[in-house]
Amino acid sequence: MGKLQEFDITFTNNKVVYGPGESISGTVKIRTGNSLQYKAIKVNCQGSCGISNKVNDASWILEEQYFNSTLSVADKGTLGPGEHSFPFQFLIPVAAPTSFEGPFGKIAYRVRAVIDTPRFSKDYKAQKPFYLLNLLNLNEVPDIEHPSHAVTTKKFSYLLVKSGTLMLKARSELRGYIPGQVIKLATEIHNKSGKDTGCVLASLIQKVTYKTKRPVYDLRTIAEVEGAGVKAGKHAEWREQIIVPPLPQSALAGCSLIDIDYFIQVSLKSPDAVVTLPIYIGNIAVNLSPSRTVPSSPDPCGAAGVTPSAPPAEDEPEEELCAGGLASEAIPTKSHSQQDPSGQPVTMSPSAFSHAPGAAVPPGHRRPDASAPLFCVSTGATIPFFTEGNVTPVPTSCSLILPPEYSSWDYPHGGWNRKPSVLTQKHTHAISPGN
Repeated sequence: MGKLQEFDITFTNNKVVYGPGESISGTVKIRTGNSLQYKAIKVNCQGSCGISNKVNDASWILEEQYFNSTLSVADKGTLGPGEHSFPFQFLIPVAAPTSFEGPFGKIAYRVRAVIDTPRFSKDYKAQKPFYLLNLLNLNEVPDIEHPSHAVTTKKFSYLLVKSGTLMLKARSELRGYIPGQVIKLATEIHNKSGKDTGCVLASLIQKVTYKTKRPVYDLRTIAEVEGAGVKAGKHAEWREQIIVPPLPQSALAGCSLIDIDYFIQVSLKSPDAVVTLPIYIGNIAVNLSPSRTVPSSPDPCGAAGVTPSAPPAEDEPEEELCAGGLASEAIPTKSHSQQDPSGQPVTMSPSAFSHAPGAAVPPGHRRPDASAPLFCVSTGATIPFFTEGNVTPVPTSCSLILPPEYSSWDYPHGGWNRKPSVLTQKHTHAISPGN
């Protein structure tokens, strides 16, 4: 650096995560070996979002700015040899969205300091990022404490001349979760045919929408559970759990360029059948107080509250499939695949999910603190990942697990009404609408 031996920015108490409406303060530290003339020393605080339709391309197609404030901490003068400190403070707007980083865009915040030197001299710059967590309180989402249902009925042919009917129904006990909680999933399969079905698969999927002129959809499988098939003529039930890993929150309130959605997708192979359960991922857990308890499990054959992903066959109503004469069997689980924060896929035995430490911790004890939250800025290749306590962001690599045959799908069924063209990456589906 020549005359400049040190030029650094430090935040008060080494804090790196802030909330909307908070003040961010710190110090610009400068150490010089010789005298350094300057016209001004300025500190700028900025928050913005940029998106592109190309992977890891910083030449944004669209941008939006949330705030951009500049403070002059020193006017024209000379810095003598030695150490110098200049304090600063900025107020973060209450509407600023949570930090996020993905392959097609990001929401980023940073503080930058500049030493503006006289003409023909080199200007000096230093920059430091910080992260914003705009808490999503799941209790503010309508009907969040109610179960989510979906059902589909499929007629299919086999052995050229034979036909059968299959009903696939899935249910989650809530519609919103926070990282560390367990999604309890109940699935029913009525196989009214003479053919055994293929395996059943439950996946937690993240959909990130980058709102370019031709929107890009980035689809990632976060976790999956696989169960065995159902024998011919049998009615079977499958109950499983998926632990929610640290994930960016749903929606990203305050950002108009990036949306994040999550859903549980339960699919069956041979015959192909799929149902989708939209869910929210937030930061403050659903408060299941006595006056706001989860409704009891409905009659397996009842249709109340069910949102069908496909209309039932007219000549094969659901009530007929649910006739009480069918004995229910339990579907065994074959494998769990769960994203691990260390970056390595983890395959667990079914018994590993019989108990989930921390799942029963009262919501009040799991409230994220703005200075040390449990949250994840991204599920991309490099993630500033935070755990409990005062820690520094550490880039990690989170491999994402794709279910069997996932790479051959255009997009998850039942979610969108536009016909996409597909750009496929490893561990990711990036989808942009066709012409």
